[in-house]
Amino acid sequence: MAVYTEVTDEALRAFLADYPLGALRAFRGIAEGVENSNYALKTASGDFILTLYEKRVDPRELPWFLALMEHLAARGIDCPLPVKATDGVALRTLAGRPAAICTFLPGVWPRRVRPEHCAPLGGALARLHLAGADFEEVRPNGLGPRAWAPLLDRCRAGGDAVQPGLIAELDAALAGILAAWPAEGALPTGQIHADLFPDNVFFLDGPEGSPRVSGLIDFYFACTDLLAYDLAVCLNAWCFETDGSYNVTKAHALLAAYQRLRPMATAERAALPALCRGAAIRFLLTRLYDWMMTPPGAMVTRKDPLEYLRRLRFFAGAEGPSSLGL
Repeated sequence: MAVYTEVTDEALRAFLADYPLGALRAFRGIAEGVENSNYALKTASGDFILTLYEKRVDPRELPWFLALMEHLAARGIDCPLPVKATDGVALRTLAGRPAAICTFLPGVWPRRVRPEHCAPLGGALARLHLAGADFEEVRPNGLGPRAWAPLLDRCRAGGDAVQPGLIAELDAALAGILAAWPAEGALPTGQIHADLFPDNVFFLDGPEGSPRVSGLIDFYFACTDLLAYDLAVCLNAWCFETDGSYNVTKAHALLAAYQRLRPMATAERAALPALCRGAAIRFLLTRLYDWMMTPPGAMVTRKDPLEYLRRLRFFAGAEGPSSLGL
């Protein structure tokens, strides 16, 4: 989440006039993240999130995202539910951007991931995959393997200024990842979140104080892709410590809880190291591009791309699926 586009009080009140939400009570920007402009919104009806979709999001794809969230929410997944205006339409325009209001989910995301967060996460991810199985509309992964080489090319001019020799290392790593990537149709596919980082998962205290997942948010990278790739994203995002080490206890808890609901196929297990390398380079490249291109003065937190270089190196040296927690 972030704020790139400012919204005036006058524009917001005119926008809200089309919704049955009552009077505006509070409104503030949310600075975390790098993609869209997000605001916390409080009205007489309760708390909501207002999102203005920025240039990286194709407006033609927004109905797919909103429909997926509606589908998942209807099947018991704790995710934002798009709020429709009085004309029955959820997607509108505000400050020159496509915009939508979604329900607010309670809970907090873990600033420090503990092993006890990882099993609930694995179960929530499996339930998401199962709930999306009958969502038949397809959205290709716009940041999948076909996008990585063009994205690396866009980073060439300034990449070595971030770290000397970075572009050459990424060229070699990407060639190996693409050579090892599963062939089309080789692994189970479905609707995936594709960006399930800790700040996109909310927790509340469950029985005896153990954390339980209370919400999955930010579905604007969701797509139709390899289900096991979603697991690879989570292993990258949740299972490394601040010193760069891989916590296999966290990984095992995540994977075991996932497989209790959706057992992985043998081919998925074998492909997991390559998928983890792919997820690492995907986030490295998008972070590198954003690091170089974020405009001055944007209310946004840039994220260090080199954090994912270290993770890419770890997965490149991993000795099979068992070393990743399977």
